[in-house]
Amino acid sequence: MHHRVGDAGEFHALEPAAVRSITFHMVEQPTVVLGSAQPDSDIDWNLAAALGVSVVRRRSGGGAVLLVPGDYVWADVVIPADDPLWLHDVGRAMVWVGEWWQRALATLHVESVVHSGGLEADEWSRRICWTSLGTGEVTVVGNAAKKLVGISQRRTREFARFQTQVHLQWRPELVAALTAAPRPTAAALAGRAATLPGVTGDQVIAALLATAPL
Repeated sequence: MHHRVGDAGEFHALEPAAVRSITFHMVEQPTVVLGSAQPDSDIDWNLAAALGVSVVRRRSGGGAVLLVPGDYVWADVVIPADDPLWLHDVGRAMVWVGEWWQRALATLHVESVVHSGGLEADEWSRRICWTSLGTGEVTVVGNAAKKLVGISQRRTREFARFQTQVHLQWRPELVAALTAAPRPTAAALAGRAATLPGVTGDQVIAALLATAPL
C-alpha cells in the first residue's frame, strides 16, 4: 500500500510494476483528468487557466474527472495477469472492484449497489465521467442515477490497473463551468454523483484496506 501526493498526470503516466498493489493518490492543486481518447476541445482552457485548474490526461478511457484536493478518495489498484483476481472479460473484471468498495462502504454504514449491467450513458457521458454508469461501478441504494464509485481500467498483457474514486464533496457548478460549450447546467449534474457526508478520507482508506482482497 502506498500514499502519493502530487501531479495526477505524472502518476497516470507511470508504468506500474505487474504486482498486486494499492496506491492512494491526492493532487496538490485542482485538476481535470481527461480520458485517453477525449479531445482537448472538451475543456474550457481559458477558465481552467484563470482558476488555476491543471488539465492532464490518463491512459484509460471515459470522460473528464475533476479532482480537488481533499474532495475525494482515489484508490489505484494493480493486479498482474497471473493473479487469481484477473478476468479476461474486460467488463466483468471490474465487478470484484465494485464489490470490494461495496464491502468497505458497508463498514461505514453506507448501503450501495454494484452495477452488473452494461454501460449506461447520456448526452454528456462522453465528456463527463460521472454522467455514465459502467459495469462494476457503485450507486446509491434506491437511486441508480447517482454514482457513488467510479471505476476505469487499463489493461496490458502483464497487468490490469483499476482507477477508482469516491467523492467526499461533489462540485457540479465547477464541473459544468470547466466543460467547453455547449455545456450542461450545474443543476443537470447535481444529482449525478453521490458523496459521503460525515465520512473522512482517512475513514474510507481504512475501510478499503480492512476489506481489500489484495
